[in-house]
Amino acid sequence: MTQDDWSTILDEHPIFALPNSVGGLVGQSEASLELSTNTLRKSLLEGPVEDGLSLSGRRQVMALKDSDLIVAAGCELRIASLSDSKLGRNMNRSFKVLNTPNIQFGIHQLVLNPSGKLIAVAGAYQVAVVVLPRAGYSKLVSPSVDCKSIQVGSFYHYSRSAAPIAKVEWHPWGEAGSTLMVMTVDGKLREYDISVDTEEPQQVLSFVPEKKTSKSYLAEDPAEREVASFTLGKGKADWGPLTVYAIMRSGDIYSICPYMPRNASIPSSYVHALDCFISAKQEFLSQGTSSGTSALSTLYDYQRKYVTALLKQLPPGTVYPAISRSFSMHPPTTIKSHPMRQGPFLLQPSPRSLESSEGGDATDIVYLAFMRDDDDDDAGETERLGIVIVTYQDGKVDVCLDVEKVEARWESKQDISQDLPMLAVYECIDLGLISMLKQTSPDAPILDLLQVNHPVLLMDPIHDDTVYVYHAFGVHVLDFGDLLQCLSNGLRADDDEGVALNQALHRSEGTHVTPILNTYSVDRKCSNPIVAVSVPNDVYLSYSILILTSVFRFVSFPLNLRTDLPLSQTTSDLPDKNKAINTKDLLAPIEGPPGYISLLGIEPFVSPPALSRPSGLPSNPRIAVGTPNTKTEFMLTPETLRYLGSTIEGFTAQIHDIIIASKHTEARAELQAKEFERQQQKCTVMLDLIEQLRSSRYNKIQERLERVREAHKALTSRLDHRLQTLMQQASPKLSEYETKWFEELRRMKAEISGAGRYDEQSLAARTSLLKREYDRMLPDLKGIAAKEAERKKYLNESGLGLSQAFQFGERSNQERTKIVELEEEIMTIASRLEIPLARPPSLRSD
Repeated sequence: MTQDDWSTILDEHPIFALPNSVGGLVGQSEASLELSTNTLRKSLLEGPVEDGLSLSGRRQVMALKDSDLIVAAGCELRIASLSDSKLGRNMNRSFKVLNTPNIQFGIHQLVLNPSGKLIAVAGAYQVAVVVLPRAGYSKLVSPSVDCKSIQVGSFYHYSRSAAPIAKVEWHPWGEAGSTLMVMTVDGKLREYDISVDTEEPQQVLSFVPEKKTSKSYLAEDPAEREVASFTLGKGKADWGPLTVYAIMRSGDIYSICPYMPRNASIPSSYVHALDCFISAKQEFLSQGTSSGTSALSTLYDYQRKYVTALLKQLPPGTVYPAISRSFSMHPPTTIKSHPMRQGPFLLQPSPRSLESSEGGDATDIVYLAFMRDDDDDDAGETERLGIVIVTYQDGKVDVCLDVEKVEARWESKQDISQDLPMLAVYECIDLGLISMLKQTSPDAPILDLLQVNHPVLLMDPIHDDTVYVYHAFGVHVLDFGDLLQCLSNGLRADDDEGVALNQALHRSEGTHVTPILNTYSVDRKCSNPIVAVSVPNDVYLSYSILILTSVFRFVSFPLNLRTDLPLSQTTSDLPDKNKAINTKDLLAPIEGPPGYISLLGIEPFVSPPALSRPSGLPSNPRIAVGTPNTKTEFMLTPETLRYLGSTIEGFTAQIHDIIIASKHTEARAELQAKEFERQQQKCTVMLDLIEQLRSSRYNKIQERLERVREAHKALTSRLDHRLQTLMQQASPKLSEYETKWFEELRRMKAEISGAGRYDEQSLAARTSLLKREYDRMLPDLKGIAAKEAERKKYLNESGLGLSQAFQFGERSNQERTKIVELEEEIMTIASRLEIPLARPPSLRSD
């Protein structure tokens, strides 16, 4: 058993056992947890249900807290230590049950907060927050651990009459990691601060406007008013981190900007960068003369007020550039208008539809920003590398480039601009679900399984260019490494017309899609949907991907860590082999042919694709299906034959490619062996030449160098003698300026040292006198300082306390108020009696 194979370590672990009671049914079989034509009708009719093991909707029932694995089975939360399992400490392979009486609903989603102390638990209609146990829980004897659980928004999320929950997520900038965002299908995004109030939301954003009563009939698709998912934008010096994107089931994308938690913790560097961003846009606008500058000027003024309010919340002395720190902030209230809902986004060009598909509903959206902390020099380029990924039920994945960043806008009658935001569609990926179903079963009803398919996107916590897509039929990996490199090289090129960027995009091979797990059974025409995918991000755990199916079958794949070079160090910045090498610090090469020519050439060897898998994932998806529920014999059907034929054909092609790659690699190895022998022979010749230089020729060279050194000394002596002679002939006496300079030096020496030994006006004597006076007064000053310290200590001990001082101050304010009122009465009476009076004491300047 290897230390990195979690499939072996966690094989048949009791934490992955199905619960005894699910949704009121005792001893539920695996057949009800599989997606087939028999269970499809029940899922479509019921929709989201409180059963934690239902087939429809978003699923993430597994989470990782450091080295602890948390799994939700129905209404039950289980926790086990992976580090103990890896090291063999927990030999009985047990787990602990988190005792949470408030959770009486089936769990669909588990989301860990940024601090790792809280976990959000969401069902179909209810949300709760659980305080996770501290380290050492595994040493307890009892099989359960009591944990505090809090119901969140019980007035809004309580039963089937409420709007179903689409997604829950913790805001990364929430203060103390306690800001939970809950998106419901009706388009309401509610923000709850767990540390303040768990019942009422701090803020509510609406992505679906209220329907206006009208007598005219308007045909509207219900999918356009149901939210499927949401995500947060990203960026360093723009409005990205303050933007929320939401996608409807119809595929329409909307955004709201600006949005920040009611109690936020925002880095100071971002606030200063946003201030510079707004200043640059205002300066650019002031130089233009277009007709729309007035509307933009008003918008930028609103943005300036917003950013200025954020800057005022920073502590005094926080300047830029400086070390970035996070400070507590609140949304500015200087702008009374609400943020505007922007959209729907225009997708240019229009995304293509998949063949044999009528178009499925959108299921999830993710915003990727390829930025690194050490990429400060090229921040302007990397900020524009924003990618929006959208998944659909039929297995289509749209990859869009965020070329026009969303900016903050507020609802205003003056803003009559009808320009919609835009996303550039770069690629439409087909995960191959339709072709897989049609290949195994040509009949149309099998494609109805896609109606409850809900692909979910999961970002890799270590490599930001890798995204996992898990769905009802398996798991796919999307690698955006090549796309990122092409975009980075094209944006960094000094080309105002965009020719370099266009060429880089055409050279790009697109997104690498790799299927790693297939849960569809060709024989039984059913699938085990994936309900959870997690990737450990702990130094004590191996880098791998953990997958859980609906029948609680656990699958794991080890992953390979790779070194991510900064965007500023990509291949475009490496020196070109055709360019002349700077030989300023090297010896000039001898003219003529090179002394040695390698057999390997100048191009580095590139491993064939068939033998290189940088991620470590398998080239063919692993099959993970449930056990047959019947004991009937295996029947060979045409669909099975077609599936076996296509599989064998794929394996045969891969074997052929591997054989060719192996021969190519062996030829390269033989060539390297020959080159190694040639280099050994050449090194022997060079060593012989070096030995000759060290023996016979070395002595001759040393004698010659000694003669040159003696001749150089004689020449230097003659040069000094000749130079002295020339100076005496040209200027035998001191010049006028030299005489003044020496007189000034003598005056300065007399002023510092004195005219005589007892000159009291010299600087040396006055400095000595000052030192003696200082030494004489220092003891008295120390005594006075000690007395003053004792006096302050006595005053602090015997002085007024805070409460007494507050009472005296309050009484003083009351007396002062009475005096002012009395002065006003006297002045009023004097004015009525026409008696002149002087100014009252409170109004006198002295």
